[in-house]
Amino acid sequence: MSKDKQIPLLDCPVDFLIGDASGKLMNEYGRFPCKIKCGVFAFMVHGTAHATINITQYDFKEHDILLLEPNSFLLIDNFSEDALVYYILFSSSFLDKYTFGNRMSLTALKVYNPIVHGTAEQFDVLKDAYILLQKASNARPSMLTTDSMVHIFNLFQTSFAQMSKSSNEALIKPQDRKTQIYREYCELVMKHYTEWHHVSQYSDAMRLTLPHLCATIRSVSERTAGDIIIDAILTDAKAQLKLTELQIKEISADLGFSNVAFFNRFFKTHIGLTPKAYRMQA
Repeated sequence: MSKDKQIPLLDCPVDFLIGDASGKLMNEYGRFPCKIKCGVFAFMVHGTAHATINITQYDFKEHDILLLEPNSFLLIDNFSEDALVYYILFSSSFLDKYTFGNRMSLTALKVYNPIVHGTAEQFDVLKDAYILLQKASNARPSMLTTDSMVHIFNLFQTSFAQMSKSSNEALIKPQDRKTQIYREYCELVMKHYTEWHHVSQYSDAMRLTLPHLCATIRSVSERTAGDIIIDAILTDAKAQLKLTELQIKEISADLGFSNVAFFNRFFKTHIGLTPKAYRMQA
């Protein structure tokens, strides 16, 4: 796929797509968060990037491999102009139909970070595999079929999990209870932010006292537990306002607000614009 063509950032229009993108192109998607319905494997060939995945900020550098699971929120903060990314996309329908329920899931893979920094040797192997797949895809007729891509999907997912588990950056050390609590809290927020808006609901679910949970989140992330909930709600709200034609009252209800006036006040307090004004903003 040519670098001057847009890549789909919501769902893949076909079962799978193999392509590449420049830093200049990727920066075009940095205006607001997008909800990604497809599964993504991406490889940072060179350059650097900074992006927010769900409610956590990440830095990317050369030799980094990304696994972006379906229904993740992605906000691109910045890609260096010299950045080059190789990617393989698997549509949501492909994952539903052909992977036997083996959806891309960091939790299921027991992986705690969507990014792993590969060694030069590991990255070269994956890069060579990508180039081979791209050539097979571009052949006429294509040498890749949906059935064959099921095996490719499993190969890349297994490789990512093995690399991640062997990386010190991706492991939760047993004694690091604070980090474990923080990660469990973030996972819980991403599951329940549309219905649980108060930190006490999460502390109850985690069977922790409210002060202990708040102090732990602050010590690990330098953010408050409440701010993390707010970030999740606002990320979803921004994506829906920009990417859907739903009425604001429908978005408000979807995010768990009892009335649209409260949602309007909440949004303006944190963004500085009403939802309507934000939607109309270029």
